[in-house]
Amino acid sequence: MPGVVRIFGVGRVTALANQKGGVAKTTSTLSLGVGLAELGRRVLLIDLDPQASLTYSVGLDPDRLDVSLHDVFVRRTPAENVLQHVRHLDIIPSTIDLAGSEVHLLTRTGREHALKRALTGIRENYDNILLDLPPSLGVLTINGLTAADDLLIPVACETLSHRGVGQLLETVDDVRAFANPHLIVRGIIVTLFDDRTRHAREIYEDLPTRYGLPVLSPPVRKSIRFAEAPSLGQSVLDHSPTSAGAEAYRQIARQIAAFDPDIELKGNNG
Repeated sequence: MPGVVRIFGVGRVTALANQKGGVAKTTSTLSLGVGLAELGRRVLLIDLDPQASLTYSVGLDPDRLDVSLHDVFVRRTPAENVLQHVRHLDIIPSTIDLAGSEVHLLTRTGREHALKRALTGIRENYDNILLDLPPSLGVLTINGLTAADDLLIPVACETLSHRGVGQLLETVDDVRAFANPHLIVRGIIVTLFDDRTRHAREIYEDLPTRYGLPVLSPPVRKSIRFAEAPSLGQSVLDHSPTSAGAEAYRQIARQIAAFDPDIELKGNNG
C-alpha cells in the first residue's frame, strides 16, 4: 500500500497465512516462535485454526483443554485466562469448537476486530505474537489479518501453493481497505523446498518477480524431521536442533528479531 507509515513496538503481531493447506504454515509458526524464544524474545503463539495443529504440535491435547480461543471469541473470556505456557513460549490454543466461533462471529458487529480487541490487554507482555491462520479466507483469517502488524506467507514450491499467494494478496487488499490499513506483507517463506527438482527451482526463482515481495532466505528444505517433531510435541528446533531445517528457521527468526522497532517502514509493501 503506497505511502504507508507504520512503527512497530512491543508486541508486534505477525500472521502466517496461505489459503492452500499443506504448505508448512503451522510448522513455520512454531519453528519461528521457538527460534525467536531462543534469542531471548518473549513469544506468544495463537492457534486460529479449528484443526488445532499448532496446539497439538506444542504437546497439548486439544480434546482435553478446558478453555481455548473459542472461549475468548464466544464467551469473552480474557485472553490471559486461556494462555498455556509450553517450554519456550506461551500459546492461546485452539480446539474444534473454534469452527463454531466462525458462525458466532458472523452475527457480531465489528466481528473482524474480535481478536485485536482480545489482545489489547496482553500485547505489552510479549515481543512477538505469531498467528497461525487457517487455510481459508473466512472470518477467522480476516480476524488474524485485522489484528496483525505484518504478514508472512509460507509457500511450498509447487503450483497450487504458488496460486494461493495471489488469492491471499487480494484478501490483504480488502482487509487494508476496510479494517487494517497498516497491514504490511513482510515476505515469503519458501518451505518444502527440494532443489533436486526443476519444478521447485523454477517456482523459487519466479516468486520475487511474480509478486514483488521479498523472499526470506534461506529456503526451508524438505526433511523427515518436520514430520517426526509434532508427534513428540516439539518443534524441529527441539527435535533435531542441528538439522538444516532447524538452522533455516533460526536464520529467518534472526531476520525477524533484527527488525528495528524504531524504524519507519514507508512505501510499497505488497
